[in-house]
This record gives sequence, structure tokens and C-alpha cells, in this order.
Amino acid sequence: MSKNMHDIDIDLIEMTLDITKYVIHRITEKDRKLGKFKSAEELKALVGATITPEGIGGERALELWKNVLEKATASIDHPRHLAFVPAAPSRAAVMFDLVTSASSIHGAYWMEGAGGIFAENQAMEWLVSLTGMPKGAFGVFTSGGTAANLSAMITAREYWRSKDPEHDHHKGVLITSTGAHSSVRAMAKIIDAELLLIDTEDRMTGEAVTQLIESLDADKRRRLLGVVATGGTTNAGIIDSLDSIADICKRYDLWYHVDAAYGGGALAADSVRHLFKGIEKADSITIDPHKWLFSPYDCGAVIYKRPELAKKAHSQEGAYLDIFKDKAADGFNPSDYQIQLTRRVRGLPLWFSLAMHGTNTYKKAIERGIELAQAAARKITANPLLELVREPGLSCVLFRRRGWQPDDYKHWTFKNLEEGFALVTPTRYRRQGMMETVARFCFINPDTTENDIDRILDTMK
Repeated sequence: MSKNMHDIDIDLIEMTLDITKYVIHRITEKDRKLGKFKSAEELKALVGATITPEGIGGERALELWKNVLEKATASIDHPRHLAFVPAAPSRAAVMFDLVTSASSIHGAYWMEGAGGIFAENQAMEWLVSLTGMPKGAFGVFTSGGTAANLSAMITAREYWRSKDPEHDHHKGVLITSTGAHSSVRAMAKIIDAELLLIDTEDRMTGEAVTQLIESLDADKRRRLLGVVATGGTTNAGIIDSLDSIADICKRYDLWYHVDAAYGGGALAADSVRHLFKGIEKADSITIDPHKWLFSPYDCGAVIYKRPELAKKAHSQEGAYLDIFKDKAADGFNPSDYQIQLTRRVRGLPLWFSLAMHGTNTYKKAIERGIELAQAAARKITANPLLELVREPGLSCVLFRRRGWQPDDYKHWTFKNLEEGFALVTPTRYRRQGMMETVARFCFINPDTTENDIDRILDTMK
């Protein structure tokens, strides 16, 4: 009799124990290795064929993962991983991610996922409270900022179309800045909207938005549907003038979306909360808990001032879905508020970690990232070889090594990665009208130390 993959037998028990040991080791090890990528050809030579008709067995597959494949990845929670926007999921959140998967919850509809969705919504209530949005505002967890931005833009477009039947026959027009996240441009393409860019990587202001609007011809003015501001740019942590932009959107009756995928976590930090003044006036907001709220990948969130507009835009119909909408199964259905139908309850690890540690612990951990950025800025300023490009924005620090060219930064990045020491990457930033390659830190992980910063800066000598 052939073996069934769903059998409960000694092999399954042994595999469960082996994987549990691996997970415990992974989340408790203190001297974590950074890891470094290999080419597909190198990995093929080391691993060989793993998907075969008969299977290679759990023991062999786990051995290949531990000894080869894991080492060919960069640990995003390594304390000297300061590139892009890293992540540092809490150990509680990581462990509960296992529970989330093991619980096999379909998180699209209340009828199937009530308990998990209820817990997610507890975490969502806290997120909404951070924004200061009015009573009735609510949101849903998505796969990340891109899905959240798309869900918000679709809602904005459908609301714009509902205001005038003529809008069904025209492309809507969105306004954002060149400093906005790349997903804003990509998602505008998906919803077939024309995107107008205000040419600044610095703070977008209400005045700049007004000037652009007043420069438009009558056709584009009629097609204006919304403005996308940024609550903490990925490149430099810059927060747009959210309050003044909100006033402009109200004046011209435009949808106001704030992409705070990276910076939104800082809403919990008392030291910088004032920088987000005006975010409470947004029609929709993106926040990524898998960035600065210490949740595992993938966990984003989109919040709406009027969730009923999102429901009108996203709710799916089908004979096989009717039962989920029955009054007997009445409850919050996450699939009604974003682009995904099938979804895991990806907000559960955040909920568990918040419930375990409390929101004050979260505030302290977020403030630590801001403190590290300020400490790095002081060290850079005191170093004659280095120069700050601009004052830190939230937990981002841009700086240059005097005399270096773009290839020098690239060589520095790959040398540190090859040695398994650090992952710090360059970026480009426009200064005085010129694009310049510079170094960049982004601090998320509370386990990063000032000694880590010193050691990384020492490699730039």
C-alpha cells in the first residue's frame, strides 16, 4: 500500500520534532549569521534535483535547507542588515506564525474564519487608533504595501466614477511626488490612471500640489481623482506635508491616500507622532506591520475612513459565495475590503505579539530605531571621511563617503556581504539638482547596537 502524504506516522512525528528544533534554534540563536546569495547554477550543483517522482524525504529536504539554501539567503532580522527596509519580527510573532499556518484558517469570510478575523481586528483597532482617523474608520490586512496601495486606489477610482457617469469613459488622474514608492506608479498603471509627478524627492507640500493643479488644462482638471502623499519615504524617511495636502484635497474634492507603509509604525512613537499631523484626514492609509511593527512577512494593512466605499469597490459576487453573505453568518468579511479573495489571517502574528508584549513595548522598540538613526548621524558628522547628506528622516540616514564614486559604494556593499559581516546598500538621492550615489542606513531592529554602527562605518576607511 502506497504511503499518503496526509498519514500520521512515525516519519511525520520525527519531521515535526526536527522542524520544531530548527525553529527554536533559529529564533533563540544570538550569534545569527547574515548569509549571502549564490547563483542558481551554484545552488543547483550543491542541491541537485529536489522535486522527484518518489520524493527525497523530509530529513534530506530539511538538511538541504539548513546546510545550503538557508545560508544562501540574507537574514532580514540580522542586526547589521540595514539595507532597503529590513524587518525584525518579534519572536512571539514568528512563533505564532506557525500557529497561524497550523490552524488552517481561511481568512476571507467570517463564516469560516470568525475567531482568527476577530483577533486580527483587535490588532487593526489599535492601528486605526494610531492614525487618529474618525469613528467608523477601519481596515484590513493585506500581503503588503503594494496590495494595500492598489486596494486603496481601486476604491478611490470607483468612488470617483460613482460621482459622475462620465468618469466611466475617461482615465482618472492621480498626483504624487517622484519620491513616492515605486508601487504607486505601478499600481496607477494597473488601474489605468494617469499619474502626474511633482518633481521632488523632498517634502511634497500642499502649495506644490496646488501649483500643479492650477497649471492643468481643463481636461485634466475634470479627470482629477486623487492625491497620494507619503508618510515616510522609503529612500529617506521623509514625511510629506500631510496637513496642507489634506486641505487641498478637501478644496478640490479629491481622494486623499497616504502611503505610510514604512513610516506608519512611527505613529506609535511619541517623539515623532507630530510629524504626521493631517494623516487623520486621509481617505485611506497604507501601513506595513511587517516593516516597523515587527510582524513576519507578509503583512500589510490598508485603512479606510469610509470602509463602505471599499466594500462597494471590492466585494465579489458568485453563486458559491452567497452563503458567506447570509445573515446567519453575519460578520466582518476581509475579502470585501481589498483585492484578495483567498487570504491567510496574516494579522494573527501581530495580534499575538501585541497581546503578549503590550503596546508600550512596541512604542519603546520603535523609538529605538529613531534613536539609532540619530546616533549614526552623530558618528557620521564626527568622522572627517564621512558627511551627512541630510538630517535623518525617521530611522533612515543618508550619508556619503568623501571621494567615493558609485563603483566604490557597490564594491563596499558586496565586500561586506561576501564576508558575512553586514548588508548595507547604496541608493541615489538628488541634491542640488543632481542625482548622487550615497550610502544609506535604515534602522528597524532593536537588537542593532551603536557598536554595530561603528564597525560598519570603519569598513569605509
